[in-house]
Amino acid sequence: MPPPLFPVDRLDDPRIADYRAIREADLIGRRGLFLAEGEVVLRVLFTRSVFRIRSVFLAEGRVAAMRPLLEGLDEGTPVYVAPQGVMDGVVGFPIHRGLLAAGERGEPQGAEPLLAGLGPGPRRVVALEGVVNHDNVGGIFRNCAAFGADAVLLDATSCDPLYRKAIRVSVGATLVVPFARWSGSMAGLLRRHGFSVLALTPATDAPTLRELGALPDRVALLLGAEGPGLSRESQAEAEHRVRIPMAPGFDSLNVATTSGIALAEVFQAHTGRGSVYPR
Repeated sequence: MPPPLFPVDRLDDPRIADYRAIREADLIGRRGLFLAEGEVVLRVLFTRSVFRIRSVFLAEGRVAAMRPLLEGLDEGTPVYVAPQGVMDGVVGFPIHRGLLAAGERGEPQGAEPLLAGLGPGPRRVVALEGVVNHDNVGGIFRNCAAFGADAVLLDATSCDPLYRKAIRVSVGATLVVPFARWSGSMAGLLRRHGFSVLALTPATDAPTLRELGALPDRVALLLGAEGPGLSRESQAEAEHRVRIPMAPGFDSLNVATTSGIALAEVFQAHTGRGSVYPR
């Protein structure tokens, strides 16, 4: 049985304060929440995520289509329903999807226990340094979900995976792929947990992934921001610097694209399906 629906007809209704004039910085700093938007993302949040759902906010026209999904919610989760115009006024802009949910961030996952809990067998981790673009972080998490990455590490400067746009671009992957922050040497941390650390670089003197030969069971891909790339210190601390082969005259890829190509190679090596690169 789905939880009860609560109609909303006033912009100042205190029950939907979490959705009023959405500003992620305020949600992070004051309320400990994140907002998820759209049917695909809400489906992930409702069925696969570990995060607690605080409430749901729907436009009237979306209720019928969402009823089967709402049936899986805890009976204590309030579902607020408003006319589209009221919902737009509350949020502060036309929200055409008409589907929002507020989730509770909870206590941040620690990097050490996250890695320690991965266990034996083939493991894939992505570590991000200075990746501040929400689209890129969302795209990287989507690739991590697609290619079975076990975790993502982020330095202090990389953007928040639970920023609303990052969640949307990831199609909900940031809600299911475990992640943690780490302020020290990520390569050092990963090596302590048995990972071979590969630093992605466009440098032409670096080998490609296929040129490394057989990949170990535990592989961590270290990715930096577009433009500056990884710091020299991070590249020096990695076991290998590796590149993705490209046509002459072009020297770099979008960081999310880079993550997808590299993860596909490692995934296929770990699952015994060969290489994505032609021999």
